[in-house]
Amino acid sequence: MELIRGLHNLRPAHRGGVATIGNFDGVHIGHRRILDQLIAEARARQVPATVILFEPQPAEFFAPEKAPPRLMTLRDKVLALRRAGVDQVLCCRFDQRFRSQSAAQFVDNLLVQGLGIVHLVVGDDFRFGADRCGDFAYLVEAGSQHGFTVADTPTCEIAAERVSSTRIRATLQNGELDLAAALLGHPYAISGRVRHGDKLGRQIGVPTANLAMRRVQSPVAGVYAVRVNGGGLQGAPGVANVGTRPTVNGTDNRLEVHLLDFSGDLYSRHLEVEFLHFLRPEKKFAGLEALTAAIHADIDNAKAFFSQS
Repeated sequence: MELIRGLHNLRPAHRGGVATIGNFDGVHIGHRRILDQLIAEARARQVPATVILFEPQPAEFFAPEKAPPRLMTLRDKVLALRRAGVDQVLCCRFDQRFRSQSAAQFVDNLLVQGLGIVHLVVGDDFRFGADRCGDFAYLVEAGSQHGFTVADTPTCEIAAERVSSTRIRATLQNGELDLAAALLGHPYAISGRVRHGDKLGRQIGVPTANLAMRRVQSPVAGVYAVRVNGGGLQGAPGVANVGTRPTVNGTDNRLEVHLLDFSGDLYSRHLEVEFLHFLRPEKKFAGLEALTAAIHADIDNAKAFFSQS
């Protein structure tokens, strides 16, 4: 799969494909229905299957302080799209110039002049353009003028509610990890490279891997039973804390993982942490002794969870 950064990097080989547009945050089961339709149409026509993304995501551009936490980094999103079978991802910079395009300019610049698409697949709630008049009906009319066809995808529901990234964030915040996994099609996970921390875990006898999260906000917070993959590990059980470590007056948001049955050096390895069970919220303890006792209780509770699962 090829990642194309910006319209200026488009080449003739990138044109003439089937495309879809969206944030695809989480690449959940609703997204995968769109992707399955995209890829089937592309294979039938023997042309590239293209996903069009925006960076930053539009909500982050319009109100960065109010934007919801991402379920995925761009890196993880691109990897998930590759696993789904997408041929190319066009990542467009969402800035003032881009957001000022009318619906007609959006179609002409991106879909016609840029990618020269033959078919477009969109979700049932897709809207675009500075005037917000771009919707499915508009795209059908534009396609008839410019020579591409358009198809939408029906809403994907679980438990009579629409599957969406917003709903997944809410389930994660409520500690409903089983429901989040059902909506995603797999356990929610955060990946990152292990970096050096302040070595506090080692000092209190509970060494942890400190993962670079590369995000301002996290959709999960607190203490969890987790499984860790990557870096030579496969399904290794552990306990993770996501938060600011208030007992030691921490300020930055961190993901720290203690592996239950592992000893060794994980520095610089890229790990994926799957969140399986919520244990407790993060809290400020009276001191290191109380914090250490709580961590050992977390470890016992995680072991109990794994023994029953």
